[in-house]
Amino acid sequence: MNYPALLTAISAAHAQAQAGAAGAVNRHLILRNWLIGAYLVEFEQHGEGRAKYGAGLLKRVAADLQTKNIPGCAVRMLERMRIFYLSCPQLQKMISSPVMTISRNRLPVARLGISSSLMTKSATATQRLPRPLSSDMLLSLSWTHLIDLLAIDDSWKRAFYENECLKGNWSVRQLQRQIGSLLYERTGLSTDKAAVINRARTQAIETPAAIADLIRDPYVLEFTGLAEQSHYLESDLEKALLNHLQSFLLELGTGFCFEARQKRITVGNEHDYLDLVFYHRVLRCHLLIDLKTRAFRHGDAGQMNFYLNYWKDEIMADGDNPPVGLLLCTGKDQTKVKYATAGLDHQLFVSRYLIALPGTEELERLVETDRAVWEQTHAKPRAPRRKS
Repeated sequence: MNYPALLTAISAAHAQAQAGAAGAVNRHLILRNWLIGAYLVEFEQHGEGRAKYGAGLLKRVAADLQTKNIPGCAVRMLERMRIFYLSCPQLQKMISSPVMTISRNRLPVARLGISSSLMTKSATATQRLPRPLSSDMLLSLSWTHLIDLLAIDDSWKRAFYENECLKGNWSVRQLQRQIGSLLYERTGLSTDKAAVINRARTQAIETPAAIADLIRDPYVLEFTGLAEQSHYLESDLEKALLNHLQSFLLELGTGFCFEARQKRITVGNEHDYLDLVFYHRVLRCHLLIDLKTRAFRHGDAGQMNFYLNYWKDEIMADGDNPPVGLLLCTGKDQTKVKYATAGLDHQLFVSRYLIALPGTEELERLVETDRAVWEQTHAKPRAPRRKS
């Protein structure tokens, strides 16, 4: 074996092992979510075809699981797990231990063959349904893929995207792009269906899915307990500015407690990231900071309003005051700011908060100064001019 062949063999072994490890984590994540969905359905339905929901059960389960430090079990995710279990009964044979039925009054008892009436509900359907994916095919997709696919109500449309996703090894972004471009509908309306599909496949080949996409998937990272590294999400300039900003606020000594950096906000199957989150122990409110290394754009105000509303509904605890949003840009047109923020809830920015919070102008100057210093120290040296 020559030296280049040695390097090639080692690289191939590493890639194969890495892919196997990531795939194993993904399979366990999917099976865990299916099993949680099974437990929830059994607890509520006792094998019956229709749920008899107790008010707030999922909220209660999500809150209790959070106290046990079990990740990835927010209310919306628990709802998806229920749907996943009901939609994919073929995964039951992949569970190595007997599935448990849960009684409200006693500990779980092992029982095989849960929800037989649910398993066979498709057999009584009047319309013809597509053949479901095999268990192995399902487990070759990521949980993030499955969330997008399960959101498709039409079974034939979902089967279409399942097939194309598997054939083309689509990344999540590719799947979302093709769903958003109405590939299924365009294929159905076209007289040359093969040409439409082939064009979509060609577009997907331009950016093939990489194993790194699965390793860095937020759900996989959350499931394994690994942190989402900030360098996946921000440039060196943003990282430097956030480091300084974080230190600056903590040095003020006016009640700021650092809570999170690059805090993930997940709605639907889209992830947004809040740059910095502080809690003010005197005002009893969270300070949400979003940093832009550019001038203000009108969409920035809507994004911050989205963060604030999400925080109030999903995260704010009893006894807390509403969160405060702080949007920092390196420049702003006051007229654009005026129109962009008109109609938003200005009660979030009342003076009693601003007494304890640093002024926006002060922080903006800090960001502008830091950015200028960083750009100067990282500027590429100019090549010496040649003498004529």
